[in-house]
Amino acid sequence: MSGERIFTDQELKEMGMRTVDTVISAIDAGDYEKAKKLSRRMYKEFESMHDLYRDWTTSLMSFIYKRYGDEALYESLSESCGSWISPLLELYEQTPDPKRRAKMLAAGLRGHLQPVEIEEDDEKFIFRMTPCGSGGRLIREGCYEPPKNFARVKNAQAMTYGIDDLPIYCSHCPFQEIIPVELKGYPLFVTIPSGKLGEEPCDVYLYKDMNGVPEEYFSRVGKTK
Repeated sequence: MSGERIFTDQELKEMGMRTVDTVISAIDAGDYEKAKKLSRRMYKEFESMHDLYRDWTTSLMSFIYKRYGDEALYESLSESCGSWISPLLELYEQTPDPKRRAKMLAAGLRGHLQPVEIEEDDEKFIFRMTPCGSGGRLIREGCYEPPKNFARVKNAQAMTYGIDDLPIYCSHCPFQEIIPVELKGYPLFVTIPSGKLGEEPCDVYLYKDMNGVPEEYFSRVGKTK
């Protein structure tokens, strides 16, 4: 085997190409079956990387909580979530059209690679991932049990929506409300936790009028409208 080539130069080149480019090339060549196969491969590639970072993040959060407690977890989430929530908040504020903001949120949620059910009423859009591609799947996959043993936040507080024993990954969701309220006076969007986390999907409310969010969604995270 020593000294023999395993791949041709063309195979090595194709192996290193972005999958999206190989999909486009297959479509341009009229090879639609190959394009479908590559699209499924691309999904698997994205899902594997998504779940790697999901688990990495949850493991790090668990370490902080187990070693240093509630206050350190709160501070670390406030700091780290702020790094992406603040610019997102600015983008939403610069986009007054509720239709455009709904499309932006849908695009973000689709990044979790699961179907999203979307409803609309007079005051808001309702988004429901079936299943939740991050926190919900962590629960379904038994990641809070051995061998991963990710932490649960024991005490009900602002970063748990007042829920006891909240799976720790889910504790970032309240900061999507806490940080925008602190910066602008209103939540970016509102998460409604399922009564059976992991078994049933949570809802995300995006209000058409960003100042129209009810008081109850401020008080549950320790804020006042």
